[in-house]
Amino acid sequence: MERKVRVRFAPSPTGPLHIGGVRTALYNYIFARQNGGDMILRIEDTDSRRFVPGAEEYINEALHWLGITFDEGVREGGEYGPYKQSERREIYKENVQKLLDAGKAYIAFDTPEELEAAREQTPNFQYDAHTRGSMRNSLTMPKEEVDRLIADGVQYVVRFKIEPDRDVIVNDLIRGEVKINSSILDDKVLYKSADNLPTYHLANIVDDHLMEVSHVIRGEEWLPSAPLHVLLYEAFGWTDTMPRFVHLPLLLKPVGNGKLSKRDGDKLGFPVFLLEWKDPVSGEISSGYREKGYLPEAVVNFLALLGWNPGDDSEMMSMDDLIRKFSFEHCSKSGAKFDYKKGIWFNHEYLGKTDDSILAQLFMPVLAENGVENADPEYVAKAVGMVKGRADLVPDLWTQGDFFFRAPQAYAEKDVKKRWSADTPRIMEELIEVLEGIDDMTSANAEKIVLDWIASKGYHLGNVMNAFRLAVVGACRGPHMFDITELMPKEEVIARIRRAVKEIPAPEK
Repeated sequence: MERKVRVRFAPSPTGPLHIGGVRTALYNYIFARQNGGDMILRIEDTDSRRFVPGAEEYINEALHWLGITFDEGVREGGEYGPYKQSERREIYKENVQKLLDAGKAYIAFDTPEELEAAREQTPNFQYDAHTRGSMRNSLTMPKEEVDRLIADGVQYVVRFKIEPDRDVIVNDLIRGEVKINSSILDDKVLYKSADNLPTYHLANIVDDHLMEVSHVIRGEEWLPSAPLHVLLYEAFGWTDTMPRFVHLPLLLKPVGNGKLSKRDGDKLGFPVFLLEWKDPVSGEISSGYREKGYLPEAVVNFLALLGWNPGDDSEMMSMDDLIRKFSFEHCSKSGAKFDYKKGIWFNHEYLGKTDDSILAQLFMPVLAENGVENADPEYVAKAVGMVKGRADLVPDLWTQGDFFFRAPQAYAEKDVKKRWSADTPRIMEELIEVLEGIDDMTSANAEKIVLDWIASKGYHLGNVMNAFRLAVVGACRGPHMFDITELMPKEEVIARIRRAVKEIPAPEK
């Protein structure tokens, strides 16, 4: 009988969620939803020294913003909890004892100093079948001494006993069969008495088994650990229910090789975190996609195509599209270059397709930051609708359409030089009279009246219209002029023209 698809995303609460981890979560989510399966959020917090306050809450909020939901987790609950590793101590203790009883693991008392001495004495020292016989562990010490040391509270670790010189097969859904000889593996620490907590390797195997995880989808950096995990499944007798492995390609720097880092984002001006993050220790603030003005749908689309393709020319894909089309067969084995400019392109496209009223709500905080309070939502929606085609990010709506909300603070020097002549003030005064006489300021009506007036006067159309735009907008930019004046109160349009006539120095004839 085919197992139900159950996947997990298991971050450590050691800081903000890196964009590479976000993509891993996304692929897990897409795969689960495609197969009618369950998505689990498990918090791997066994390393108490690296715990960062607020990180767990950040992870939940970030993934929720992106549209990734969970069926089970710390917040959601579920039949397989607890979902936080620090709350599963007894479970790990019980399972590590099983390995000890079966002779698959052993207790080691080597101090950090002794281990360092061994490394100095033996080049490329590795704690394994060749060296364990000369170290202080339960394989070389009488049982009575081992029991006495434990009773006396001497700190120890439990190491996995790896048998040398056997080929370990890892079947990966992207990479196929990966064969590694066990002799290159060391006897990994599985458990530490110092804090009565397991290491990642033991905890994740035990948790995946008990939570009936069917597929482990994670980053390529875990591929070297996969043979160890296969051996652990064997040691526990769980090979029949061992999950399928998927190791995703790394996200690479935008320029050249190497893993994508926060430093790359800082250098080139793009976020590597979904949400803004303030380091609780240093106070350093790192930018986030949400605060930068990206739409979650655009980020999802962009991330999904980093290391996967749909097998056709499709680029714009919703979450539903991705769920329908996704397959590991079309995942790359090599790293994916992080083309952040492509991410901006996606956001531009999604911004243009977003309903104006929704965009208006997203734009409200930007207005507030610029001193515009209590703006009419309907007015804002119409304004952003006119300029969104020129914007890449939500804050760009202000750059492109600030004139809808405030009179020009200054006039573009190059446009003044080019578009404001000695005759312009007189012509603008005439334009004011024309506008005052228009009762219906809809775009088509006002345009016909103004253009007919320009023609009747024999004025140069471009000169008049550009001066008109300069007076109202502050520069020769923006959407169709009569669309602007339709939305803006007529009194405001006229007031701006008067102000321009007064403030822009007319050149001499």
